[in-house]
Amino acid sequence: MEDVALRLKALLFPAIADIAVLSVDVDIEKVRLDAQCTTAGAACPECGVCSTRVHSSYLRFLADVPSAGRSVVLQLRVRRFRCGNTKCPRQTFVEQISGLTRRHGQRTERLRSILTAVGLALAGRAGARLAAVLGMSISRSTVLRLVEALPEPEVPTPRVVGVDEYATRKGRRYGTVLVEVETRRPIDLLPDREASSLARPAARGRGRLPGPRAVLRGRLHCRGTPGDAGCRPLALVAQPRGSR
Repeated sequence: MEDVALRLKALLFPAIADIAVLSVDVDIEKVRLDAQCTTAGAACPECGVCSTRVHSSYLRFLADVPSAGRSVVLQLRVRRFRCGNTKCPRQTFVEQISGLTRRHGQRTERLRSILTAVGLALAGRAGARLAAVLGMSISRSTVLRLVEALPEPEVPTPRVVGVDEYATRKGRRYGTVLVEVETRRPIDLLPDREASSLARPAARGRGRLPGPRAVLRGRLHCRGTPGDAGCRPLALVAQPRGSR
């Protein structure tokens, strides 16, 4: 029996060491995996002190990647530990399995990564339709939330920045879009068309023009030029006819 459990663990969770598969229940539409963590203790997420004092335990039900057309549910027994640090504001905490669970998560990390990749490729509505075909039921709003939860990618300093306008309400409300000309990738969206907005180094928590060498301006109608932004001297290398 122990040999069978080890084979199931190696088959279902090959990259996760601290988990044991207790049983597998299969019916026509669903596969249920009963598992638990095998570590003796866990580290407090607040202070980092490791604890082995178990306060209680309960079951978590996590959706996992479908198998052979069947939905998979991971029935995971998790423990709540008492923090051994008397100065820690958190008295108890629940263990998390690295690479498998996260706090308040309803899906395993591998299912979450697949749905996030679908959302990045197809956005909300189309991504939800494809996920349903693949056996992963999810709403378009949740797909978008998964994409929005991704960390900001590391963006190298662009050499040439394109500056143009976009309309949130045509004829009344416009903003500014910044594009890296060489890779044609959007850098950011500014809420208005003022040249002073380009000088804000960390509006909405992100840098704006970290040091481009030149600016390609489109149909942007704003007071001043991007070189007046105050970040550094910029060259207005091109501008379409009629936008001057």
